[in-house]
Amino acid sequence: MPELQLLRPDHAPALLAFERENRAYFAASVPDRGDDYFARFDERHRALLAEQRAGDCYFHVLVGAAGEVLGRVNLVDVADGGAELGYRIAEHATGRGLATWAVREVCALAVGGYGVTVLRAATTRDNAASQAVLARAGFTVTGATELSGRPGLTYAKTLRGDAPPR
Repeated sequence: MPELQLLRPDHAPALLAFERENRAYFAASVPDRGDDYFARFDERHRALLAEQRAGDCYFHVLVGAAGEVLGRVNLVDVADGGAELGYRIAEHATGRGLATWAVREVCALAVGGYGVTVLRAATTRDNAASQAVLARAGFTVTGATELSGRPGLTYAKTLRGDAPPR
């Protein structure tokens, strides 16, 4: 099973490779990060680590046996016991339950390690895979939204300190 790790400086090369290799795949369901993201990746990585040190965000990478990044699961805008959840899994690693497993793991970390008791998430209405991950991880639909001009759904989950299923 892959390992979920808190983002570190040495993850940068594998993370950049993950983002480049999956750029077109991700852009089909979420807004593209743009060329500037890749051109300034090192600067952006350092900024993420600074946000994490400040406790404003917690960035996680799903690392495979060979050290490759298979996914990301992030908690952003951590404040007042709440946070926004975001995740993405490499195209070649989808369909194996990794997203659901990783989201459940981050839920346990959020309540047990970061003091977060409520997570929020959003996905486009046409992203059935992401909707299924959120449902399996115990999130419920809370409303409708628009994500980059596309209709979407908002979700929430109250965390109670339950350990993720193994």
